[in-house]
Amino acid sequence: MTPSTKIIFNPCENKENQYIAILVNGLEKHGFDVSKLDDFLSSGEHFRSIQLVHLNWFENLDDSSRQSMWKSYFRKLVVLAAVKFGKKKLVWTMHNRLSHEKKSGKLSRALTRKLVSQAHAVVIHSAVSEEILRGQYPTLQAKIVHIPHPDFMDVYGPMIPEDRENRSSPLKLLFLGAIKPYKNIELLIEVAKRFSEEVQLTVAGNPNSSSYREELEKSAQGADNISLDLKFIPDEELPNYIHQSDLLILPYSLESSLNSGTVILGFSYGRTVICPRIGTIDDLDAGEDVFDYSYSTESEHLEALEKQIKTAIKLHQNDSNSLIEKGHRMQNLVLKNNNKQEVVHRLVELYGSLLQ
Repeated sequence: MTPSTKIIFNPCENKENQYIAILVNGLEKHGFDVSKLDDFLSSGEHFRSIQLVHLNWFENLDDSSRQSMWKSYFRKLVVLAAVKFGKKKLVWTMHNRLSHEKKSGKLSRALTRKLVSQAHAVVIHSAVSEEILRGQYPTLQAKIVHIPHPDFMDVYGPMIPEDRENRSSPLKLLFLGAIKPYKNIELLIEVAKRFSEEVQLTVAGNPNSSSYREELEKSAQGADNISLDLKFIPDEELPNYIHQSDLLILPYSLESSLNSGTVILGFSYGRTVICPRIGTIDDLDAGEDVFDYSYSTESEHLEALEKQIKTAIKLHQNDSNSLIEKGHRMQNLVLKNNNKQEVVHRLVELYGSLLQ
């Protein structure tokens, strides 16, 4: 491996998620020349120069229409064929149990099988991912590499100092992130309505469609304790949103969700979470500093969510700083277990082992 090793990291930029910037910037500091996947076949010279291709969320397809879905699928098959033909090293990061896009489920699973069979390494961000992969692909063991999700400390700006003297009721809950159906926002709104006096819920993020925006606005209509900031939230505003909350609430789908950058974001800025016990939560093993839960049905999900909100309300009423203290302990844990410099270092080591 040389200081100017040419690789593709896809996507190499994402305005809605600094996860990509952390890794790409870190790789470039270690001497890697990072290119876009779109440029992979731009010229024979460029194609030959690429030594390694690292794909993220590659199994997700454009399901806006049947035609778009099939076009997306075949384009990705061409990319994988080019990687194989060119004898490039292939790395795939497993982010989710399943694709979140329901319409393209079968094609997405077929693409995932292709990725797994062709990859020289499969990066996972949580231990449970290995169990899932080994269950589906028993011979995969040697390819699996566990590298934690990087922390977001100071990535979106400095953390705002706490004002512990003026924390008061009601309990301020925050949902933050892209607004998509699998994140169960409707369920969250339904539960929040039951706590009209004790809870103030803010939902902040950009809906994936105008129809879904209208659906959520209709759902929250008449609920004075629910604020919908349904728009893209600029990076520099994220610390303030988090600072104004007592904790984040993220009722993700256990069927598809496995890792969560928003959970890591909340911890990085000193807030704990109410969240199903997905892989990100499981790995940190934080005990009572996280309000995690499990469920099998939608009704069980609603009950579990309501129960954890009640627990948080009681703690907040007894000591308005107790939730903040939990958040700060989670921040220390993430800075230790998910240190972004160490994450990049381990990725560089992986690339080195594949390219030697």
